[in-house]
Formats: sequence, C-alpha cells, structure tokens
Amino acid sequence: MNVGIFIFNDIEVLDLGGPFEVFSVATRVKARLEPGSQPPFNVFTIGETTAPVRARNNFIVTPAHSFATHPPIDLLLVPGGIVTELKKQNVIDWITTTSAKAKLTASVCTGSFLLAQAGLLTGKHATTHWSDIEEMRTLFPQVTVQENIRFVEQGHLITSAGISAGIDMALHLVSRLQSESLALATAKQMDYRWIKS
Repeated sequence: MNVGIFIFNDIEVLDLGGPFEVFSVATRVKARLEPGSQPPFNVFTIGETTAPVRARNNFIVTPAHSFATHPPIDLLLVPGGIVTELKKQNVIDWITTTSAKAKLTASVCTGSFLLAQAGLLTGKHATTHWSDIEEMRTLFPQVTVQENIRFVEQGHLITSAGISAGIDMALHLVSRLQSESLALATAKQMDYRWIKS
C-alpha cells in the first residue's frame, strides 16, 4: 500500500514523523516476522514541489515527490501545523482529487481543517487538536467536531487529534489493513504505549 504524506511549511514535525515511523516500522517488523512476505507499506512524502519544506521550529524536510510526480496513493495522510495552505486553492484541489482516487484519507491534528476545506468532511464527524476544536466548529459548521477522542473513523476517512494521537491512529490503520498482532509488534518495537481509541 502506497502511503503518501503531504508536507508543507509550518507542518508539525511529529504529525509527519509519527505516522511515517509507524508505517515504516510495521514494514520492517513484518519482514522480520514473515521473511519473504510482501512489504505492507511504501511510505513517502509529497510537497507542492520538491523544494525543501520548513516545518515548525525550522526543521527542514525535503519532499520525495511533488504534486506532479508522486506515485499513485492508496492512503493519503495530511498532517497538521499552521495550516496557511487553507488559502491555496491548488492545494485544496489536489487534496480533493487525490482523496477521490485513494482508498483511505487520514489527517492528524489541524490537517482535518484541510480535509474540511476540501469538502471531504461535510456532514461527517471529525476531530482535531483539543486547542483547535472551537475554531474548527466556527470555520466548518457543516462538520460535527468531536472532542476528548483520539481519532474518529468514518469509513474511508479518519481524523485524529494532536501529535501522539496521530501515532495511535496510524497503529489503528496498521491493525485494520494488516493485523492487530502486527500493530502490537510495531508499537512494541517503537517502545510506544498504544492508546487504541
């Protein structure tokens, strides 16, 4: 499964790094547990272009692919941060188009704002970082925003709360797409205490 993670300026580093690590470690763990098996995940980053992205606190990340060059995406993941991308129509259009082709679309933290702006959460339940709940309700009244929950699953759409909740969501997706045993082994390999809901 191709997991494409969209990255942009002022992205929250762990919103990217947490899920990236989960899918990467799950692939490594499965290879160790089941030698010769098909790798479950191919995870990569995508930027508007391949120019370096300046994440929060000046952490520099270079996208592996651009909007124009990325491979097909089975799971689109949109992290959060300072989401000035809300004002970029080409970004919103790309999210809309890419999500329509993907099997699953997920967000971490304020990445849910981008999914909402793309119209993906209209009439659905979603969540975001606890400190952004009220702003999301104000900006997107057509979305039922839930609080005090790690992630909200709506069929092919899944949104998570902030930072570490993105790791919990990614482990949930490993469990859903592969097996709970692989998700548990991945969490153990990461020395992470998985909160399942």
